[in-house]
Amino acid sequence: MMRFKTVLVLLLGLCPFLASSQKYAYIDSEYILAQITEYKAAQAKIDALAEEWSTELTEKRILLESMQRSFKAEQVLLTASMREEKIAEIKEKEVELEELQSKRFGYEGELWRKQQELIKPLQDRVYEAVQKYARDKGYDLIFDRAGAVTLIYANGKFDKSDDILTEMGVAPTAAKDKSRSRTPALPKVNMPGIDRLKEEIKGEDKDDAPVVQPSRTTPAPTGNPPSNPAPRPGTRPR
Repeated sequence: MMRFKTVLVLLLGLCPFLASSQKYAYIDSEYILAQITEYKAAQAKIDALAEEWSTELTEKRILLESMQRSFKAEQVLLTASMREEKIAEIKEKEVELEELQSKRFGYEGELWRKQQELIKPLQDRVYEAVQKYARDKGYDLIFDRAGAVTLIYANGKFDKSDDILTEMGVAPTAAKDKSRSRTPALPKVNMPGIDRLKEEIKGEDKDDAPVVQPSRTTPAPTGNPPSNPAPRPGTRPR
């Protein structure tokens, strides 16, 4: 609801300006990029790299989990010095995994740089074509429907995406659905399992963490079970 109000206020604020403008239009940069053969090839390369690096991280995570399970199973048989050595090895692997995660997928990491290398030049081409088109046709304002400004409604006759493609020397190969909303024109990267991996690296998968303090492991209950805790206010005891 807050987002709707923000967009509505923005549009209302622009109304006097738009009314006084001679010409305005909008484009869909995501649609434009999807029509460019080089973009499709670049996106395929990025997806392939993301898949490869995600698999690499998964394999290292499996190895780390194996080390953690082995330590849990053997720690009661190890001397204090041997336990410390094993824990240090596990910690070292955890740090290596975190560093590799950051190197591959972190801010300004290898995937980000690859996107800048392959995708940004194409985005710049679209931007330059829009600038030229606006100057040549006398447009005062051109929105990007796939950008940060949300257009609640837009008449399809103001969509100049195909004109921009023509300006770039690209013939549209797909019918433009001008009534459908679009998402921001950011590269979409397929990273299977990477979100789960991020959570595990942050330590949310506590079951796999090395047991530094064996006393934290709760033994199986013996004897009489503990009494039920007091019910919270407003609840019925079982």
